[in-house]
Amino acid sequence: MVVIKTKRFILRPYRKGDGESIIENLNNKDVSRYMSNISYPYTLKDAKKWIKSCINTGKKKHPNRIDFAIEINGELVGGIDLHSIEKHKAGIGYYLGKSYWKKGVMTQVVNVVTNYGLQKLKLKRIYAYVFSKNTASVRVLQKNGFKYEGLLRKHFLKDRKFSDALFYAKIK
Repeated sequence: MVVIKTKRFILRPYRKGDGESIIENLNNKDVSRYMSNISYPYTLKDAKKWIKSCINTGKKKHPNRIDFAIEINGELVGGIDLHSIEKHKAGIGYYLGKSYWKKGVMTQVVNVVTNYGLQKLKLKRIYAYVFSKNTASVRVLQKNGFKYEGLLRKHFLKDRKFSDALFYAKIK
């Protein structure tokens, strides 16, 4: 299992005891509103199921996803993943607890994970689907050299409403 340490944060695998921290960060409408696969309210049962899935996936020899918990000063504050990993490409997804917004944390985390994917995993392409109204996430991607590749109309279905997605990618 991969652990990446920087001066500001640690990216590590999820652990069984992370449930309460995940709920604290995800059980917030502002955080979950642009996450296509996260419901609100988010429960401890949801978090435990997610952690178990991450632990099981992490045990595979060639996983199709790598999930990192973002830890700052011993506190789990968010998560990031490389998913749908196949041959030369992978998707990237992330979330951050609201109290850490607008501090440059996610820009740095995306940079580290993107570099990990391109260098260590030898990927040639990392892509992201972003809710069209999620301007903060768009800025994070742009600051990391991701380029806009297109609009996918009615791509997301969340809370019985369709939303457009912006498609971004970074190529090595």
